[in-house]
Amino acid sequence: MLVIDNLHVYYGGIHAVKGISLKVDKGQIVTLIGANGAGKSTTIRAIVGLVRPKVGSILFKGQVIHKAPTHEIIRQGIGISPEGRKIFANLTVMENLELGAYHLPKGEFKERVEWVFSLFPRLSERKRQFAGTLSGGEQQMLSLGRALMGKPELLLLDEPSLGLAPLVVEEVFRTIEEINRKGTTILLVEQNAMAALTIADYAYVLETGSIVLEGRGIDLLEDERVKKAYLGE
Repeated sequence: MLVIDNLHVYYGGIHAVKGISLKVDKGQIVTLIGANGAGKSTTIRAIVGLVRPKVGSILFKGQVIHKAPTHEIIRQGIGISPEGRKIFANLTVMENLELGAYHLPKGEFKERVEWVFSLFPRLSERKRQFAGTLSGGEQQMLSLGRALMGKPELLLLDEPSLGLAPLVVEEVFRTIEEINRKGTTILLVEQNAMAALTIADYAYVLETGSIVLEGRGIDLLEDERVKKAYLGE
């Protein structure tokens, strides 16, 4: 579904992503793990056209997307829940969800929002509440829900556990698995390596802009280098 080949991204003179190549097959959960500053979020931003690669290519369902504007990339079937959630705090929960569905035919909105509310019942309870008054966990649910409103085939999740309490993290990751079981392919960026590798079909380890290790999630959980660097063992 997604193929990244020899991707190089710069911020001015800073070489943030250094020739990474990866793929995400339909139906998978694939994760990128690594320390802060490793290039994970930059990779996500490149996929949705928020930064442009200097070298390399990004293909989605066989089509080149790294030259397309962000709104066209979203219309092709990619959704994103960005780092820091980026909800619209001065809008209600429902208004945030409506923005996520801006390109859907009107007739599909009701069915879609009902599905999002089935995943996140608390959003239904707070649908007329301003998003800025939600708890951190509820804001993360709203960010996920808004991304899902566009009916993405590929969902990009950038640090969904960031700043959340452990019990809320468990709930978020259970929901990610449920979204995947319902047919959405997922590319997950995470610093919480244990949680990410536990649910991932395949994983890549990024260090200072380069992929240094890859393999099945279950295998990397047992890799001594991963245990030492990311799992505190």
